[in-house]
Amino acid sequence: MSDQNAIRDTVILGSGCAGLTAAIYAGRANLNPLVLEGHEPGGQLSITTLVENFPGWPDGVQGPELIENMKKQAMRFGAELRMAHLTSADLTTTPFELGVGKDIIQTRSLIIASGASARWLGLPSEQALIGFGVSSCATCDGFFASGKEIAVIGGGDSAMEEALFLTRFATKVTVINRSENFRASRIMLERAVAHPQIEFLHNTLIEECIGVEEKDLKGLRLHNRKTGERWTLPVSFMFLGIGHEPNAKMFEGQLDLDADGYIKTEDNIFVSILGERINGVYACGDVQDRRYRQAITAAGTGCMAALEVEKYLEELGR
Repeated sequence: MSDQNAIRDTVILGSGCAGLTAAIYAGRANLNPLVLEGHEPGGQLSITTLVENFPGWPDGVQGPELIENMKKQAMRFGAELRMAHLTSADLTTTPFELGVGKDIIQTRSLIIASGASARWLGLPSEQALIGFGVSSCATCDGFFASGKEIAVIGGGDSAMEEALFLTRFATKVTVINRSENFRASRIMLERAVAHPQIEFLHNTLIEECIGVEEKDLKGLRLHNRKTGERWTLPVSFMFLGIGHEPNAKMFEGQLDLDADGYIKTEDNIFVSILGERINGVYACGDVQDRRYRQAITAAGTGCMAALEVEKYLEELGR
């Protein structure tokens, strides 16, 4: 049974910068978009403190405030936001059918803006300090590490890229890898090893992030798996470089995904199955962008997706 027995013109999955920008544009086009906010309403900005690189905010803006303003703007133009997440999807039928709990929502078009979740260590102290010295985005927060000693966690290309980028700001970068060997490509590893500001710790686990009570990272309590040694490394920032998990598992077998689970797109938003484009379905933001992962690029692709939906529905005579 369809939700409210009505076929929607468009449904947007996700309420981060991509999804809310798509909702603003779709709303202004009188498409009355339904936004399913997902498991992490507001996306990664909802757990970000100061955002200084979003245009129009010369003094910066708190991540949750930016998201709240975008929600209000979308609702002003008629978007409906629902605290719900997708439980099933069938893109083989027309209209498309989306399972949300016990309801089936039918929609003529779909914008997938479900984002990508950063991989964390899972420590309670780490989670308590996200935005207070713990970050998963060097590009976003590297400036705040200026003149400080910091740590980057990971052993792959992502960690090496983060470490090299952060040498622009930090006085010293310590790369902490849980194993003896690195998964990074040879060229990326060689660049990092050759950099005078980067040091390495092998076979090392993070047991605790220090500074929870002060809401300010003071250091990391470390454990060498090989020697058993435990000690504290004084750092002011910890950047996670262990990758992201795109929120696209629901579309396995229905859309083309890359080896890491990101939705493959042409021209940033057009999706396909077995190389054949699917009309009426678009992906935007971090669920398809493994390279930039910025609020402003997510917003840009959200705009593009909404404009394509409007064009597609016009062609259907809607």
